[in-house]
This record gives sequence, C-alpha cells and structure tokens, in this order.
Amino acid sequence: HVHEHASLVARVGALLSAARRLGIPALATEHCAAQLGPTIASLRPRFDAGAICAKSLFGATGHVEFTALLRAHDRPQVVVAGMEAHVCVLQTVLGLVDEGCDVLVVGDAVGSRAPRLADRQFALERMARAGCTVAGTETVLFEWARAGDDPSFRDILALVRELSS
Repeated sequence: HVHEHASLVARVGALLSAARRLGIPALATEHCAAQLGPTIASLRPRFDAGAICAKSLFGATGHVEFTALLRAHDRPQVVVAGMEAHVCVLQTVLGLVDEGCDVLVVGDAVGSRAPRLADRQFALERMARAGCTVAGTETVLFEWARAGDDPSFRDILALVRELSS
C-alpha cells in the first residue's frame, strides 16, 4: 500500500548494504508486527540479531529497549528511513531530536500510503523545522563514501548505479 514501494525498499536496501560495508550499525523497529507484519523479508536478514525492536508506540523513543540499544551504539548522528512518514517516522524522529540526536532523514527512503502523500510532505517539512537534515539516498551514500579514493567508493558507486537503473 506504500507509494512506490519497490523503489523505497531498494533505497533502504542500498542504505543497509552501505552501512554494513562501512561498519555503521543498523537498527529497525516493527510497529505491532503481529497486526501489521514484520520487517520486509528481503530486508530483515540485513539486521544483526537483536537489532530489530518491537514497538507499540508510534515513536520508537518511547520504548526503553530501543533507546538503550541506540545509546549502546553511541553514534553522534542517526540516519532514519522507513515508513510511515507522517506517523511512526515523524514521531520517532521528533523523539530522537528530543533525545539530543543529530538526525538525518533520508527523504526519498521514507514512505507513506498513496492517499497520504500530502501528509508525507508535511511530515518531512515538520522534521526539517524540528532541526533534522533531510537528504536523498544518493547524497547519504556519497557522504558515507567521502571521496573517490575511499576503499568503499566502488561498492557505494555500484549501489548508486543500481538505484539509477
């Protein structure tokens, strides 16, 4: 039901591949998985054991387990992708800002159902006003690679080319 679902999954997949290549920890949340379904099967194996947190609140930071896991990684920036932009993503991002995190939202890797595209746009604007950076997948991937002579550059470039085709 998510607008441009396949494209969204591909972008999240590229981010996860790059994160693994670069040693960037990846966490996932599942909102009421028994009712709404678990993390998409093609993405689920890309997370380490214990890196997927169940949640019942829209905002992940309302769950002690999630915030403990996040703090255990002690990273200065949190990069957020997923769905649904105007509900779980928005409330999680606002909670991360309240926790003092530097939040980067991957705008083209954040989805909503097709009838809620205006809500998605409002949510992205609200996240930006709250102090988050909103950027595209390709921008994030190249920022992570840092330079053309970085050892990971070829792998990142391959991910970008896959997204462009």
